Amino acid sequence: MSELNLARRSLLKTGAAMAATLMASAVANAGIPAAQVKKFDAEYDVVIIGSGFAGMACALKAARGGKKVLMIEKMPVVGGNSAICGGNVACPVNPVQKAQGIKDSKELFIEDCLKDGLGLNYTNLLGVIADRCNDTIKFVEETGAEFVPNKMLFEAGHSVPRSYEIKAGTGSGYIRPMYEAIKKEKNVTVLTRAKFDDFVMDGDAVVGITYREGYRFNQKLQSDDLENKTGKQKVVRAKLGVMLAAGGFSRDIWFRQVQDPRVVPTTDSTNQPGATAGVLVKALGIGAAPVQLCWLQFLPYTNPREKGFGVSVNFTNHACMDYGIVVDRKTGLRFMDEHAGRKIKSDALFKVIGADENYPIAIADDAIVKSINPNFVKLPLEMGTVKKFNTLEELADYFKINKKPFLEQVARYNEFIKKGEDPEFHRNLKFSNGLDVSKAPFYGIEVAPKIHHTMGGVMINEKAQVISATTHQPIKGLFAGGEVTGGVHGASRLGTVAVIDALTFGMIAGEEFAKM
Repeated sequence: MSELNLARRSLLKTGAAMAATLMASAVANAGIPAAQVKKFDAEYDVVIIGSGFAGMACALKAARGGKKVLMIEKMPVVGGNSAICGGNVACPVNPVQKAQGIKDSKELFIEDCLKDGLGLNYTNLLGVIADRCNDTIKFVEETGAEFVPNKMLFEAGHSVPRSYEIKAGTGSGYIRPMYEAIKKEKNVTVLTRAKFDDFVMDGDAVVGITYREGYRFNQKLQSDDLENKTGKQKVVRAKLGVMLAAGGFSRDIWFRQVQDPRVVPTTDSTNQPGATAGVLVKALGIGAAPVQLCWLQFLPYTNPREKGFGVSVNFTNHACMDYGIVVDRKTGLRFMDEHAGRKIKSDALFKVIGADENYPIAIADDAIVKSINPNFVKLPLEMGTVKKFNTLEELADYFKINKKPFLEQVARYNEFIKKGEDPEFHRNLKFSNGLDVSKAPFYGIEVAPKIHHTMGGVMINEKAQVISATTHQPIKGLFAGGEVTGGVHGASRLGTVAVIDALTFGMIAGEEFAKM
């Protein structure tokens, strides 16, 4: 029996009971009535669940607006996936674009996102991002984030270069300075190993939460959210409201397979271990409208020889996919537009990989490598995921690529670069900067997609307010931003748009709290 059929049988066998329990809790345990709380352990204006981009942006904006803030993080350190992501950030119609004569528009940005999102995106939310992204960039720069000066990245699926490159090379380039800024705010309390349990409700309004101090995440449990009882319970009042910034659920083995039965338990993810669905499930339980939960995005830049996000993503993305080529080692040929959106590339990669793990090879040359951030190649070379060769023939021999058609393919591609046109896969070569695959040494790496982003979540409006599935109106006292929400990206998202999404709606939620 295939791994897929075994997974489906297992899901039907064990999932039905869990689903029944989940549904029962959503109906019968829709939050804790405030009248049942004898005494609150503490009182804050704003309580934030999660400490990534959205959570930190919200905390800073609310605190600077004079509000007393509690931010809780269930893991031992702050940052979540935000701290380990690539960190580059999209912003249409920005000052660097204007200075370089790059023509962009709000409409083109939305059009690009709709193409990769299969038309399922909420354009009102994309419009907010386009309208506010320059405010967001200014906000994070003032907080201490540093971008590579005068540089715009031409990210896959975007029609024009519109993405800032973070100097740090990861999302830590925002998280570290934002956290330092938060620690200087006297009216912000940050707790790690603090696990959200439930909402405190006054009728349909969220007025607080329960959480556990001293909680210890246990990766060995089948479901940490259900089975882990560590920590001492606390209950706190949130006078103005609660912000959901808990991220996605790509490490939640059961919940992600419920959404897409093709995703087996052994399927790897780029995310940190704490990316589970616990907060999302509780939000749905108090009536938050669910949006597009079954769409899971795979990242087409990951290496099958390293676990999780690894160290090779930026090299594969910014060297091989942006300027180099990817080939099927059996045929020696290209099989996709390397600059297409993530879903298109992931689908193409899976088709080539097949059942026999025929991992495609991504390739770049010396000129390409010298054009990118040196940190993107240094660590992968040291770790051995990227291999370096004096000739293309050596590269082909090492990776067992069909040599003759491969060498012919490289020669054809180099001609495409000279002519500025790709008749094979219609790749946009307008911003290729004349970089081909001709200058030794040459670099190669295996590629296989991993789950990266869970597209769905709770529904929000332009003010980051969570919308009720029963009243179709905002749930009083409940806001959300980042991967815990749905609708912004549709079926799949473009690279660098999740960062601006989380930062912008986190910032907006903080601004809304500051007004109250």
